[in-house]
Amino acid sequence: MQRRDVLAELATDYVLEHGVIGLSLRPLAAAIGTSDRMLVYHFASKDALVAEVIGRSNARSLEVLRQLPPAPSVAAGVLALWRAMSDPQLDRCQRVYTQAAALGLLGQEPYRDVVRASNAEWSRAVATYLTSCGAAAARSVRIVRLVDATIMGLHLDLSVETPVGVDKAVRDLAAAAQRISDGDQSESR
Repeated sequence: MQRRDVLAELATDYVLEHGVIGLSLRPLAAAIGTSDRMLVYHFASKDALVAEVIGRSNARSLEVLRQLPPAPSVAAGVLALWRAMSDPQLDRCQRVYTQAAALGLLGQEPYRDVVRASNAEWSRAVATYLTSCGAAAARSVRIVRLVDATIMGLHLDLSVETPVGVDKAVRDLAAAAQRISDGDQSESR
């Protein structure tokens, strides 16, 4: 493994533990056994390092998703996705994604572009997973948009909401995704 890759992996571990908001190169460099100058040497800028770290974090979350076995139905697949959110690796990756998305929403780069790319990869992987669970391919984009946005919002709600209320909403989401896949909802909606 090249030194740049080693540093990127160590930086990703650091960011998954400490977050991306307020990230400073000196504490990061000290924690991973290098200097801020060496990080700039290997990555050209802090923004390039951040983009690399967010991309690697997304790759780690995709690996968790890709390891999910197909469920017997779309509804069961949605429930499996929800359970996967409690995987410690995926939970940390989603928190970094959320922080990056918040900074991107405020117009900060490289966050907006990196989050856009991460969204595209994640959506494709969720579509592949739900299709393996029986989702109609023609409706998968619609299902993924609903499922992904809702699961992300509900995952955020867990910090302030009781799990019981959130779990009921997830079951409702699973039933709605199944209905859409089965064609019971109007295609024009």
